[in-house]
Amino acid sequence: MKKSLWKYVGWQPGRPAWGAAAVAGLGCALPLLLGLFSGHPGFLWATVGAFQAAKANPLHRLGMLRMLLLIGLGAGSAGLGFWSATHPLISLGLFAFYGLLLAWLQRYGSEAGKLGIGLAICLCLGQGQHGVGDFNNPQAIAALFALGGLWVTLLAFGLRGMHGLRMWPYMPRLLSLLKVLRRRARRTPIRQWRLHAISYVLAAAIGGLIVTLADLPRGYWLTLAVFTTLQMDLQRSFVRALQASIGIFCAAAVLIYMGHSLADPPMMVMIMLPLVMLSRAFQSHHYGLFVLQTTLSFVLLAETLAQDWGLPQLRLINAAIGVGVALVVTLLMYLLRRLVTRIALRKSRHPAATDQGRDDSITP
Repeated sequence: MKKSLWKYVGWQPGRPAWGAAAVAGLGCALPLLLGLFSGHPGFLWATVGAFQAAKANPLHRLGMLRMLLLIGLGAGSAGLGFWSATHPLISLGLFAFYGLLLAWLQRYGSEAGKLGIGLAICLCLGQGQHGVGDFNNPQAIAALFALGGLWVTLLAFGLRGMHGLRMWPYMPRLLSLLKVLRRRARRTPIRQWRLHAISYVLAAAIGGLIVTLADLPRGYWLTLAVFTTLQMDLQRSFVRALQASIGIFCAAAVLIYMGHSLADPPMMVMIMLPLVMLSRAFQSHHYGLFVLQTTLSFVLLAETLAQDWGLPQLRLINAAIGVGVALVVTLLMYLLRRLVTRIALRKSRHPAATDQGRDDSITP
C-alpha cells in the first residue's frame, strides 16, 4: 500500500538533506528577521535570493557552481521583471522569452527544467512586487537578491568544510556535458515540443501583459498560477488539465485564507522558517511536485512580511485569472493538436485510396 501510494502521488522519497535544510533555514532567517524588525521592503529580496540559492545542495559535486548560477540568473530575472512592470510591450516580450526558455530547458531533463522554473518564478515576483512598496530600484533589487544568495553561499562553504570537502571541486568537461544534454534532447519529438513551446509562450506572454496593462497589485499570483498550471504537462488530456487547474486554484485559495486569518508578520515568520527547512529537507525529485513545492515556498516567503492581507480578494482574483489563462491556452493547443492529427490521417488515407482505385481500373 505504501509503495502504491508513492507511485500514485509521483513522489520519489529519499534521504532527507538536513545539512541543506539547515543552510536554507539560517539563510532565510537572517533577512526575514531584519525585515521584520526594520520594516524595510528590501530584505524581502534578500530572503528570496537566499531561498533561491538554497535550492542547490552544497554537498554535491557541482552544488556550489549551481548555487552561484542560481544567484546570478535569479538576480537578473528579478531585476528585469521589476523593470518591465511599467512597459507593456517589454513585459510581453520578456515573459514570452522566459516561456520559450523554460520549454527549451525542459528538453534537456528535469534538472534543467528546475533551473528554468526558478528563473520564471523570480521574474514573476519581480514584476508582481512593483508598486507594492516605496522600493522602486531594479538595480538595488538585483543587488539585494545577490547579497541574500551570497550569505547562503557562505553558509554552504562552512557546511562543506565541516564535512571535509573541497571548497571548489573539479569541473567536468564541457564537451561531455553538451553530449549528455544533446542525447537527452533527442528523446523528445520535435513536433510535440513545438506545440508545447507555443503553449508556454502564449500563456506566459498573455499573463505578463494582463498584469502590466491592468496594473494588478500582487500580480505574481496570476503569472505563477499560469506557470504552475502549465508545468503539470497534461497537454494530451484536457480533462486532466482541468482537474489540475481546479486543484491549483483550491491550493491558492487555501493559502490566501490562511494568510488572511493570520495577518501577523511575526507569527508568519515563526511558521514559515520551519516550513522552509522541511521543504528543503524533503525536496521532491519529481519535476511536477518540485514545481508545486518551490512555487508555494516562494509565494509564502514573498507574503510573510505583507501588510495588505485585509484585501484577500485581490490575490484570489489574480489566481483565478492566471488559471483561466493557462486553461484557455491548453484548450486551444488541445484543439490544434487534434486538428493536426486529423489532417495527417486524411493525407495518409488519401494516397492509399488513389492507389486502390488505380489497381481496380487495371484490366487483364
